[in-house]
Amino acid sequence: MSVRDILDNQVLATSFAAWVVAQLLKVVVDSAMSRGLDVSSWASAGGMPSSHSALVAAIATSIGLRHGFSSDLFALALVFALVVMYDAAGVRRAASIQARILNQMMDELFQGHPINEERLREFLGHTPVEVFAGAAIGVLFAWWLAA
Repeated sequence: MSVRDILDNQVLATSFAAWVVAQLLKVVVDSAMSRGLDVSSWASAGGMPSSHSALVAAIATSIGLRHGFSSDLFALALVFALVVMYDAAGVRRAASIQARILNQMMDELFQGHPINEERLREFLGHTPVEVFAGAAIGVLFAWWLAA
């Protein structure tokens, strides 16, 4: 196995392309929402669309197209993708809500009192719509690049 083998891997290339497009779209969406260029979302978790969902949906779709949708490899990729997307919309989303509430409690509790506080990261997960949008990007990219 060589580095060239990895670079020539169509499933990997398609999945990475879907991830890059989703990350770029996230910058566009966040910039439109804030009415100014906001490139910080390029390296952040959360937001519209879910690049994690785009990546794993592209992997599963590419594997299905290449090895067949009845293959064991596709089944593995699909289950992996569903777990990642469930985590993005479930567990990570719950952690985001908890972080927001804890930050709000800190603000209210210690308002006017100087303390050394470390803010929790509030944008970790995705809404179901963000996950669906990311998955749609991944599936479409896989079909488009496989053609």
